[in-house]
Formats: sequence, C-alpha cells, structure tokens
Amino acid sequence: MTSLDNIGVQVEAVHGNVRPILNEVLHALDKLIDNNETTVIDLAGLPFAPGELDVLEETLGQGELSAQLDALGSSRIQETTYPGVWWIEHRNAHDEVVGRYLEITRIPEILSSQDADICAGRARLGEQFE
Repeated sequence: MTSLDNIGVQVEAVHGNVRPILNEVLHALDKLIDNNETTVIDLAGLPFAPGELDVLEETLGQGELSAQLDALGSSRIQETTYPGVWWIEHRNAHDEVVGRYLEITRIPEILSSQDADICAGRARLGEQFE
C-alpha cells in the first residue's frame, strides 16, 4: 500500500467551459446594447465535458418566448431568462442535433422574414385581389 492510497480523493463536476461562455455572452450583450451588434456563439464547435452543456442550458434558463420551425428537420428557438440571449438548436430529419447556438440579438435571424420571401408573399396576396 502506497502513501497515495491514504489520500481521500473526491471527484467534483468541473464546468470549465461554462464560465468563459457566460463571459462571452456578457460581452456580446454589451455589444448589442452599445452598438446593436449581434453575436452568434457556435456551441457545437466547443469541446464540452460531459454535463457542461446541460449546466449551461440550466444556467441560462428558459424565458417567455419560444418558436418551433419545421423545415428539413426541426429547429427550436428559445429565449433564455436573459432577454436578448437565445438558445437555438437545429435537428435533421432523423432528429439528430446538427447545430446548436447562442445568438445574442434582439430577434434571431432565422425568425426574420427575408426580402425575397416578403416580395413573393406580397405578389401572391396581390394576385388574390386582381
């Protein structure tokens, strides 16, 4: 028996990536407030330890607004408890996560109507009354 056997070891969950991401969110909120600048954090590209992504999602919580899109798979857009911070998750037709982001913005880009779509919709509506 070595002297190391006498040392009590406790393993605690370390969430090393959560704090830096929250710091990045704080800076992104400053940019949004000061310059109306949007920031997107690609969570899928970050090396999370087991459980860290869940801790991040729990920490940010769920706000009042959410949207569900269905186009080539589903997309969930959820405002966090911090206005201007949106949790966005895209899934493919097999329900596999293909993208996960934090978008710091007034309204997520995916919810904004594109000019071409608005023009096409206007044309369709106009045809009904001609």
